Amino acid sequence: MGAEEGRRTLLRRLPLGEETLPDEIWERTREVVGDVATPEEAVRAILSDVREHGDSAVLRYCEAFDGASYSTLRVGSPEIQAAYDEIDGDLLEALRFAAERIRAFHDQQREHVLRSFDNQGIGVKASALGRVGINAPGTVVVYPSTVLMTVLPAKAAGVEDVLIASPADAAGKVSAVKLVAADIAGADGVFRMSGAQAMAAFAYGTESVPRVDKVCGPGNLFVTLAKRAMYGDVGIDALYGPSETIVVGDEHADPTLCAADLLGQAEHDELATPILITTSSELADRVGEEVERQLKLLDREAVARASFEARGGAVVVESIAEAIALADEFAPEHLCLLVENARDWAGKVRNAGGVFAGETSPESLGDYTAGPSHAMPTMGSARFASPLGVNDFLKATSLVAVDEAMLREIGPAAARIARAEGFTGHARTIELRLGERD
Repeated sequence: MGAEEGRRTLLRRLPLGEETLPDEIWERTREVVGDVATPEEAVRAILSDVREHGDSAVLRYCEAFDGASYSTLRVGSPEIQAAYDEIDGDLLEALRFAAERIRAFHDQQREHVLRSFDNQGIGVKASALGRVGINAPGTVVVYPSTVLMTVLPAKAAGVEDVLIASPADAAGKVSAVKLVAADIAGADGVFRMSGAQAMAAFAYGTESVPRVDKVCGPGNLFVTLAKRAMYGDVGIDALYGPSETIVVGDEHADPTLCAADLLGQAEHDELATPILITTSSELADRVGEEVERQLKLLDREAVARASFEARGGAVVVESIAEAIALADEFAPEHLCLLVENARDWAGKVRNAGGVFAGETSPESLGDYTAGPSHAMPTMGSARFASPLGVNDFLKATSLVAVDEAMLREIGPAAARIARAEGFTGHARTIELRLGERD
């Protein structure tokens, strides 16, 4: 299909909340929550219940949705330390290697983000958040990488208390590899809880879960809707949707690599979006053949196939410049450039969570060991948002501490503006200090 047809079909986005939930999930949700008409209503009911009933509500929803029956939310230190004995030594070294690269990147980033300054008594005081809650989803796919990619930026920012929410299995056990990743990253606590109920516990606090200043991390539709509903009661990093990848390929691109890059994200879940934009109809055909061949090599073939059938495909355009413009309009989470002079084209990209330039820079490096966080803007929010980073865990406080000379320089104009607005009380606070007594 051409660019206009691509805009109308493959590159068309649905608003958050309009995704169709599988019938079994929606039926189960209504059984647990009650007679609700939409996922938003279900989430609001869960948030209200947790806010009122605390731990008991969290435990009840975790049992109902996850089939996990346990009585203690916080994972104890002995369980975390025992997790090291359950994972392979090579995997442990890989996690430590990834953690060092992610930590080094965000330590460097800390030098280039919000910093305190004071210029003649006027400036900014930069502070780390005191406590944050991280959602670490997954039981079938457990994502220790997400633990590293969210906890380490927070720690680099100086957050004192970083807490993790993770679903548990039926016996109340959190994945060993996830616990090890949390320990390596320096997390200060892990709680066995999931979904909207976990977000509510972080936002409002319970008997066991301390209230946090901000909730971060990806999650399913219910987590995302909960974050949106709670914003204002608690800070949020972003609203994350399903994984998105656009591969831009020219006539010289390797169809095997194009297909592999698309499949690498399609296997996340059935709602993932894998799209090729190319100047070559021949490449589009060959990538389609490669996708079909490589699907059979994946452990998660059914998931990736469903993703391609629902949201995947190819768009053929006139030029790489048009391809970049089309990708910019979509603002994907991941943009892979398998084109000649990829670094030059990367400089022309405005809207993407991450740009992966050239055949030697696959997006999966960004998922694990490149360094930047893989928690990236989705659903078109790359038009205005950035990947999770140190700045997400810092806040600024304006500082005004001027001396008398500066007061006399800037005060009279402020008082005149205040009186023009009808705020004589504002004006008098300045005028009294300037010696203008009643």
